[in-house]
Formats: sequence, C-alpha cells, structure tokens
Amino acid sequence: MAAAFAVDTSTGVEIARAVFQQQAEALRAIGERIGPEFDAALELLQAARQVIVSGVGKSGIIGAKLAATLRSIGVPALFLHAAEAPHGDLGIVRGGDVAVLISKSGTTAEVCALLPWLRRRAVRIIAIVGRRESPLARQADVVLEVAVAAEACPLNLLPTTSTTAALVMGDALAIALMQRRGTRAEEIAAAHPMGMLGRLTSLRVRDVMHSGAALPLVSPETSFREMLIEMTAKTLGCVCVVDAAGRLCGLVTDGDVRRTLQRVEDIRPLRVSDIMTRTPVTVSPEATLAEALALMEHRPSQISVLPVVDGEGTCVGVVRIHDIVRSQL
Repeated sequence: MAAAFAVDTSTGVEIARAVFQQQAEALRAIGERIGPEFDAALELLQAARQVIVSGVGKSGIIGAKLAATLRSIGVPALFLHAAEAPHGDLGIVRGGDVAVLISKSGTTAEVCALLPWLRRRAVRIIAIVGRRESPLARQADVVLEVAVAAEACPLNLLPTTSTTAALVMGDALAIALMQRRGTRAEEIAAAHPMGMLGRLTSLRVRDVMHSGAALPLVSPETSFREMLIEMTAKTLGCVCVVDAAGRLCGLVTDGDVRRTLQRVEDIRPLRVSDIMTRTPVTVSPEATLAEALALMEHRPSQISVLPVVDGEGTCVGVVRIHDIVRSQL
C-alpha cells in the first residue's frame, strides 16, 4: 500500500514564498534555453493572416489569454477550442494563418487531432510544449519548449509551474512581436477605448488640467500670506510662480507651506521666491495621462501635482493625480 502523503506544516506565507521561488527558478531556466527557434516563431507570426491559438484545459485558458494579448496589440488572433474545432469551428481557418498549439505533454488528443486538418489548409504551426520529443512537437514548424522539472503542486500533478511557463512564453512572443511591429500607445488605446489603459493613453493633459481663472498664479515677490490666500482660494494644493510674461519660474505646494511653518518662526518677511521649488517637474498639455502619471510616480519621491507649460515655457495649467484618477471613473 502506498504511503500517505505527508502533511506539510509550513505556514501559508512560507508556502507562498516557496511557490514563487520555484516558479521563478523554472522560468529562469527556460529563458536561458531560448534560442533561434523563438525568432523563427516571430517570423511566422509577423507574416500571418491571422493567428489561431488552441489548447485544452489549463493550456486552453493560457491560449485564450495569448489570443487576447495579441488582439490588444493589433494582431488578428482568436482562440479555437480544440474540442469544438472539428465540429464546425475549423471554418474560420484559412491558408496563410499560423496556429499556436499549447500542450504540456505534446500528446493531448484533441490538439493532435487538429494537425492534419490544419496542414490541409496550409497553416503553419508553432508548438508550445513541455516535451520536445512528442507527437505535437514532431509535426510543428517551430517548437518552443517550456519543460519544467516539477510542478509547484506538492503532488506534482496540478498544472501550475507548467502553465506559468506557457503563459510567459506567450507573453514573450507578444512583447517581441509588439516591438517588431513598432506598436504605438495610440494603437493600444484604440483597442481599449473603455478601460483605464485606453483612457490613460488617449486622453491628454489638456483634457483634464485646471486652467484660466482656476489656475493659481503668483509672482516670486508675492508675500507668504498672499500666496497662502491664493492657494486656499483655488483649492488645488499648490500655486504656480510665474514672471511678468507668464513663464513658469517655480512651484509652491501645500507640503512646502507646512515645512516652512515648521522651520520659520516669523513668516512675515518671507516671499514666494524664498520657499518655491525653482525647477519643478513639468508636463506638456499634449502629453498623455499615462506620461503625466509616469512623471509623478517614476522618481525617488512621488509628487501629486504638475505645472503644465507650453513650448515657450508659459504656465497654462495644473494637473493633479486626482484629476487623472477622476478621468478613469
């Protein structure tokens, strides 16, 4: 009689860390094995009329995700369920298509059964498999091998690490294809018009910024008290400091005000020039919201407001992180 499986007394956190480590090591090993066959797969995909992705079970779920990712970058792609294909769905397949077939074992009956029908239609085949010596791999034009030493599952049964490997290989194909095609942010936005991704890449700073009478403006010689009144009246948490021609020469935020009050006993002699940031991070009114958000977040200390300046350096608005978030609601 087989011995009962030992109960693991590790904590949930320890198990989670072990799963992450095990899968990361498996992905690293696969990455080191990638060779010229990857470029061969890209050549096929780039020339394809459309991409047909197929698989069964967990591999099918990974395949559906790959097809969706390809569509997001403008590649005509669809998921064809291997079990449904021979019952009419093969009608979508045409010569010039490329099929990406996913199977850990390379022996999945429903997937292998598609091979002669795809060949009759002159479809080129890319196999993402865990076994290079398998029926599916032997009949494919290009084999992308994603073998793993073991699953993260303690019984080494549930598809876990193997499906992660197939997922990442699919992502690698999509990203490499995206770079080859020179996919632009505007194309991504066109495919996601109702989501946050689409709005961040299609809306411009000028669409959400505060401008005109709502713009808090002071000069470098404005007193601390008058500056604070302007900041309070405009309720944007900042004032833009401009010269006589309207060109930006500094920024004062509510954080600057608090820090000044902490270190200065008598604020009456203070002028805006004494406390302003002289070279603040700025953004163009034509920048996308994604670009503005990156300027705020991709820095050692995050900021929440950006002065908006035109090509002449004139301050034309202010955009806050709140404005970007509100645009997505």
